[in-house]
Amino acid sequence: MPTIKQLFAKNGLLSEAIDGFAPRQAQTDMAVAVEKSIKQKSALVVEAGTGTGKTFAYLVPALNSNKKTIISTGTKNLQEQLFHRDLPVVRKALGSYKKVALLKGRVNYLCIHRLNQHGSHSNLMDKDTLAQLGEVKDWSLTTKSGDMGELTRIPEDAKVLPFVTSTVDNCLGKECPAYEDCYMVQARAKALAADLVVVNHHLFFADMALKDTGFGELIPDADLIVFDEAHQIPDIASQYFGDTLSTRQIHDMCRDTEIVYRTVLKDAQQLSKMADKLKAVSADLRIIYPEQAQKGNWREELARDEVLAQIARVEDALQQFYDVVKLHLGRDKDLDSILERCIQIKATLKILTDTERKGVSLWYETTHRHLVINLTPLSIAKKFAEFMAEPKRGWVFTSATLMVDGGFNHFTRRMGLNTADTLLVGSPFDYPRQAMLCVPRFLPEPSDRRMKDVLFDIALKLIQSSRGRCFLLFTSHAMLRQLAAMLEDKIDNPILVQGSTSKRALLNQYLSSDNAVLLGTGAFWEGVDVRGSDLTCVMIDKIPFASPDDPLLQARIDDCRKAGGNPFGQIQIPQAVIALKQGAGRLIRDSQDKGVLVICDNRLVTRDYGKIFVSSLPPMRRTRTLSHALDFLEAIHQQDSTH
Repeated sequence: MPTIKQLFAKNGLLSEAIDGFAPRQAQTDMAVAVEKSIKQKSALVVEAGTGTGKTFAYLVPALNSNKKTIISTGTKNLQEQLFHRDLPVVRKALGSYKKVALLKGRVNYLCIHRLNQHGSHSNLMDKDTLAQLGEVKDWSLTTKSGDMGELTRIPEDAKVLPFVTSTVDNCLGKECPAYEDCYMVQARAKALAADLVVVNHHLFFADMALKDTGFGELIPDADLIVFDEAHQIPDIASQYFGDTLSTRQIHDMCRDTEIVYRTVLKDAQQLSKMADKLKAVSADLRIIYPEQAQKGNWREELARDEVLAQIARVEDALQQFYDVVKLHLGRDKDLDSILERCIQIKATLKILTDTERKGVSLWYETTHRHLVINLTPLSIAKKFAEFMAEPKRGWVFTSATLMVDGGFNHFTRRMGLNTADTLLVGSPFDYPRQAMLCVPRFLPEPSDRRMKDVLFDIALKLIQSSRGRCFLLFTSHAMLRQLAAMLEDKIDNPILVQGSTSKRALLNQYLSSDNAVLLGTGAFWEGVDVRGSDLTCVMIDKIPFASPDDPLLQARIDDCRKAGGNPFGQIQIPQAVIALKQGAGRLIRDSQDKGVLVICDNRLVTRDYGKIFVSSLPPMRRTRTLSHALDFLEAIHQQDSTH
């Protein structure tokens, strides 16, 4: 069997089989380190600069070994790209016959039982949802996988989805009449039999925390676990090590009870009455809060008489609901499952109203219709380190943005990776030639009222010099909306604003236009890959510090302070550095790309901590003079027009 170095060499299997493949020392170094992690059953943390080819650097050693591998990616889009684009290329090049599988979370698979249930009793749906249900029924007759992603005729967030997919709450498991044909069961069986399985972080941690029945048997067999986009893991893992309850869960349980009453237990009208009462009481809990979405400290809310009184009403209604459902135990499998859900909701509500618990943040957020209560651990390091200890296996954590101020301490401390090997493999791009970083002179402080007008002025000049083809990235929706409104009257370029349609649709619109300008917040700071002359300029409004009134951040800051630490240096700066690196990483995606990154925050220059941010960015040539950046953009445009 050829060694890893031989596989990546000039005359190796990869060069022979893949058009345009050229050996890169950084990629080979990472692949050798991954192989070592597999053999020694150790942990490896790798920052792999954009363009390193990190996907091949972990796929090749994984497929070249005789080990079972789980690869976890940051998003479903990356998951599909890796499975459908990268994996087939590497398998073919290596001549590998290893079995591979793609596994998504249960919400991505059609639930035959729920389709039958709602298909025969659809008077609980509005006209749009009914039309979508028709599309799902037609598609269900031909699909082999049951993967809802195949169904492109309905929106990604279609209203019909909760009616035709299952949740861990309402899944009947082996009791389900459609269990033998269940698409999720089939996908899981394929994953269990595969040598390499591609999942996403949410699914991995749902499994790890044993929150999702049926997935718990996947991880124990793995010899190697690879996390791509590993910078997202601490926050995602925190969600699954905590507890959450939404009024939506209660409403869904009530709706499912109504369906059982109308279809199977028509003699049990009391079920319908109790479901209506519980739904109304939980809706009243949401009404206490303002209409616009907000976040806050749940411990503080539990000191309010109004909130405590309404929680007591919900608990009382849950008990009455439980008593009525229990009377009909054994008459219907769906109702038996509803009783289990009610028990779980009661238990979770008890946990979420215990204000004495230490080491956790209790916080809430409201959506347009619902209240969500969360308990999140302030640190996952101990729990994750325990999980990694047994059984021994290889672990690889990789991303283009893991290091802060030249080190991995921020990431390894948060994850409990005290003994992990670390490796930096730099980008092969010639950043000083390809890109320019500009922090314009004479900027007001970010909180200054004049900032909006300054941003508008800079954005106008950048749009003009780049002929559109730019991303304007913001740290707040409010500033994004204000700038979008101001630009509308001043430019002829198509203006694409995040939130007006789905992220994928917005990107497609951007790519199909030759002079569009895209305005985005968080969702466009990472996981977006636009190459060549389609993107020559990225403007960032300010350093992306997390909102100081975020209740979870506030709890972590308080905890850090109590331990004698420096929250700003240990928590706020590192988080913002990684977010800024992600935003900056949108600009140069290829060795032929050229462009300008403009960050409109004078703190990068005027504050001592600014050095940490600047040194963490790629080594672009730097300027404080906006006209130099505009000239660079003009030169790129001239170059493109002569080719």
